[in-house]
Parts: sequence; C-alpha cells; structure tokens
Amino acid sequence: MARLTEIEWEKFEELPLEAKRPYLERSVGDSMPYHTLFAQQFDRPLLDRLVALSNRIRFIAKSREGSLFLKSFLSHKRAMLYFSQPSSRTFLSHLAACQILGLTTGSVRDAATSSEFKGESREDSIRTFSSYFDMIIMRSPEQGLAEKMAWELSNSDRPIPILNAGSGKDQHPTQALLDIYTLVRSFETKGGLDGRTVTFCGDLLRGRTVRSLSYLLTNFKDVKQIFVAPKELQVPEDVTAILAEKGVPFEITDDLRAATRVSDAIYMTRIQDEWDSAKGESAKIDTSRFKFGAEELACLGPDGIIMHPLPRRDEIATCCDRDPRAMYWRQMRNGMWIRTALIAATFGLEKDILNCGY
Repeated sequence: MARLTEIEWEKFEELPLEAKRPYLERSVGDSMPYHTLFAQQFDRPLLDRLVALSNRIRFIAKSREGSLFLKSFLSHKRAMLYFSQPSSRTFLSHLAACQILGLTTGSVRDAATSSEFKGESREDSIRTFSSYFDMIIMRSPEQGLAEKMAWELSNSDRPIPILNAGSGKDQHPTQALLDIYTLVRSFETKGGLDGRTVTFCGDLLRGRTVRSLSYLLTNFKDVKQIFVAPKELQVPEDVTAILAEKGVPFEITDDLRAATRVSDAIYMTRIQDEWDSAKGESAKIDTSRFKFGAEELACLGPDGIIMHPLPRRDEIATCCDRDPRAMYWRQMRNGMWIRTALIAATFGLEKDILNCGY
C-alpha cells in the first residue's frame, strides 16, 4: 500500500511532483500507483503496462463468459464516486469501469445532497466515505484536495486508494491516460506514437487535460508539441518550462491551419469559462480563428486524428464528426477501458488478468 505514512504532510506537500511518486506506489518494487493523483506518476514502462492491460480487458469483455469472468474480480469490493464538480463523461466512464470489474458503487454528485449542505467539510465527508467503501474516485474544483485526502487516509486506520478524476485547474490524470491510450491505438499500425507532432488548441491556460497530457507525452521519443491559442489563453510557462527541461521540442503559435498541416494529432479544447474571475470575461476574447472545421480538416494528413476531451461547444464543427480521422467518440470509449485497467491494477489484479485463460 501507499507509504505516505513515512512523511509529514507539510513536507510531502512541498515536494516537486516527480519526487512524490515513490510515496504513492502500490508496494515497494511495484511502481503502479496506490493513489492516482497526478500525471507525473506515470513513466513509459507504466504507461505500456496499462495499455497492455486495457487491451487484454477489452478482449476478454467481448464475450458474455469473459464479461462475467471480469465481474468476479472485484464483486466483493465497493467504490465511492464523489463528484462535487459537474461531470457526465468522467463520472459515467468511471462508473462503467467499476461495473466491468463487479464493484458495487455509491455516489454523491451534488454537495447539496450530502452533509456538506449542513456545513461538513469535504475532508470530513471523504473520511466518512472511507468507512463504507474500498476506493474513492473523486472530482473536485478544489486544487490539491485529492492529494491531501490521500495523505490523510494513508495515515488513518482505514487506508483506501483515491483516484483523482479532476482537481481544480491543475490535474486530470485519468483523462491524460485515456488520451495517451487513444494516441497509442491510433498509431499502433502506423509506426507508433514516437516521432509524432501533437497540436493543442483552445483554452490552454486553464485546461487541465492539456497540462496532464502534455506531461505524459514527454515519455515518448521525439514527440513535438505545438500550442495554438489566443495570447490570453496560451499555454502557461510552467508547462513549457518542463518541456524545455526535458529537451522536448515545442512551438507556440496562433495559426491553427499551419499547425494542422504539420501535425499528426489535433487536440481541441473548449473555452474554460467556468474559471472566469469576472462574469463574461472569456467572451471578450476573439476565438474565431481557433475552431476546427472543413477547411482545417482539409489541412490534416490522411493518417492524422482529431481529439477532444469533450464537452464540445463550437470549436469542432459537426461536419467533422463522420470523418474517419475524428477520434473523440472513440476517445470516450477508450476512457472506460483504461480506467478499468487502472482500477484493476490499483487492486493488484494486473497479473491475474494478463495471465488468465481467456
């Protein structure tokens, strides 16, 4: 289990993210996370393991017998889905992942229906959930809450794993995992993901999916990253500083069509106006040149792909939806499989599933 009992919270909180990783491993000698909190926990070998496990699970699940077999693995366990921030895809894909493995689930999706309405802190709510469940999958607008609660639970008499399904504006590790899984599967018969160019477009300043995926891409060889956005929403310096430190080539531009012509994957994002400091702040920004439509589609190579974490507004025209290069619907389904693999691995089932007779 996690070794967060070895360090005081104040010291752990101040560590760089990569330095926190050893404290979050499932066991000594196994780098698989016990608590999944941020993208920096995953290196290339670990990503390869999760991709292999996801592929194995989806193969087993193709038959009725295989599906029933998968449900037997965790039918004795319970998972709490605590989503105090609005969500549909992230909630449902985690719920479906739990169901694939047989987990019984409970959920709170509105603080008004919990004791937080009476003034209970989120920390106390999560400690309460740990009394009834064997895993907590949580999504919160509060930055760092998942990390703090992972430390609290590891130092309690009821240590259970936490999966971060989105925290504040900084991290969304399971979204980044499904994005990597989509990229790997999209290029697995076309030479692989190494050496590709990935373009991010939209609200790159506040998009936590961009932040997490950008980091995970540094685990692949010679992957160039291009950031396309209006200057008010361009990628923050802390992201590009990591790329520069790791020697990853990147480019900052406002020309989506030019970037599309040289890219293998386009990752579109919506404007994150829920984080506006003043009402209507984002609406004042001209985003008309940062939308993907028929003309941009014509610039994309025949083997290129279009991705989006969804929900979508108007940043991808619906005329793109039926193009075989549009991967955003497949991307959603991939999320269910990689999250199933992550949950299975968190409970130590990786070898059991990989080596089973199906």
